[in-house]
Amino acid sequence: MKNEHEIKRLDSTKVIFILKGILIGAIAGIIVSLFRLFIEEMMNHLVALYLWFRINPIGLIPWTLVMIIFAVVVGLLIKSEPNIKGSGIPQVEGTLQGEIKLNWFSILWKKFVGGVLSVGSGLFLGREGPSIQLGAMVGQGFGEYTKASTSEKKIFISSGAAAGLGAAFNAPIAGLLFVIEEVHHHFSPLIWLTSLTAALTANLVSLNFFGLKPVLFIADVPSLPLKYYGLLILLGIILGALGYVYQIVLLSLPQIYKKTHLPEHLYGLIPFLLIIPVAFFFPNYLGGGNQIVLAIGEHSFPLTVLIFLFFLRFLFSMISYGANLPGGIFLPILTLGALIGGIYGTTLHQWFGLDSLLIRDFAIFAMAGYFTAIGKAPLTAIILVTEMVGNITHLMPLAVCSLTAYVVNDLLGGNPIYESLLERLLNGHLPSITGNKTIIEFPVTAESTLDGTMVRDFNWPKEMLLISIRRGSTEILTHGDTVMKVGDLLMILTDEGYTQKIKKQIRERSDAAIAKKQDKAIRG
Repeated sequence: MKNEHEIKRLDSTKVIFILKGILIGAIAGIIVSLFRLFIEEMMNHLVALYLWFRINPIGLIPWTLVMIIFAVVVGLLIKSEPNIKGSGIPQVEGTLQGEIKLNWFSILWKKFVGGVLSVGSGLFLGREGPSIQLGAMVGQGFGEYTKASTSEKKIFISSGAAAGLGAAFNAPIAGLLFVIEEVHHHFSPLIWLTSLTAALTANLVSLNFFGLKPVLFIADVPSLPLKYYGLLILLGIILGALGYVYQIVLLSLPQIYKKTHLPEHLYGLIPFLLIIPVAFFFPNYLGGGNQIVLAIGEHSFPLTVLIFLFFLRFLFSMISYGANLPGGIFLPILTLGALIGGIYGTTLHQWFGLDSLLIRDFAIFAMAGYFTAIGKAPLTAIILVTEMVGNITHLMPLAVCSLTAYVVNDLLGGNPIYESLLERLLNGHLPSITGNKTIIEFPVTAESTLDGTMVRDFNWPKEMLLISIRRGSTEILTHGDTVMKVGDLLMILTDEGYTQKIKKQIRERSDAAIAKKQDKAIRG
């Protein structure tokens, strides 16, 4: 009964956090939109420059020197601030888990400059990962400027990350889902409200820069007839297997680059130089690859061209990302997925008489399926592709393809790529007492033994204190006889350095209790 507990309403808190989300989203939206604008303008000039080089190839000699300078400048930025390497998403996740400390202002401007030079130079990198980190750093800076508590800072960082993705792709709902599904792995009222508000605000800012047209708008995409849904399952199986190959190759890149004997911060010299001949022959296929997706949606390509583009994009995206340059894999993955779908659809058209208009359908479905297989975030993938393409009539086939790819990759032993990258980043890192207390949220799920268990009956880790339970819009102060239920969020006070250890121990002890009950039931 309510009189047994002290209950605190959260309504006023939500309004305050929504207002803060608007402010974070506005700032992040401006910064990410400028980041995106600079990259697009640089890419436009770059394509024109390489077309000019075809007429005046002697110009490649001074241009090579320029690219070396770009690589050295980016390398020096990386050397001075190692946390701008790669997409930045693992660093954001590590910060939210209390494992990594980031200097928000240093990362903000160095990631911006390094990202513009790397992605804008035509390397096969995406803008979305850096955009997520830029937005997250805006959130962290806001938290530090307002002297917010540790738990509030994490909400602001999360909302900034959602705003970054929302502005990068004009996909605010996908930005929210990314934070919930990929970063936090659970649903928290304050996090989703603030993140949604920030993402919508950032998207509104971005729309004023780039207009209302979706990033990957493909017109006249027919609905896939039900008789072809079996082909979706086969496509999902292929995507799951190819996604597993992608994960293995990507995680092996550090060992490959070590064999070059270059200083780690100068690995970028390799892709910056190798992109010159690639750009000379294929100036229209540089960068993240959104122009390839749009081309597949508008034209029919010979099968050999699609296969060649896939291997070119796969190889050089690995070379680009493996050099630790400030750039992401989000858009390159979607591009590779579209090419796989294009190859699949073209093969069906040429060999089995499939309507050529359905090739673009399979390209769209494969984008979501391939991203799901690699990132293990199906909801984010489905909504992201839906928002980017600008068509909501394909949710069912997107879901079928994505779910199949997820299951196949899981059976092969694949892990979420960003979690794997974070584990590599934290390799050898041991939890330590920081002196900074924080409140973490732990969800009670249907498969957990916490459901229906009294607080006093669970074996809690010693480095924590369960201070309350958030149930819907109320917060309940706990006692020994408080019963935990599905959907509850446990509010746990601990040291910042022990957040991951606490979550892991609770999960392991819950799993052990389940196994013990099952064993007892079998014996009984």
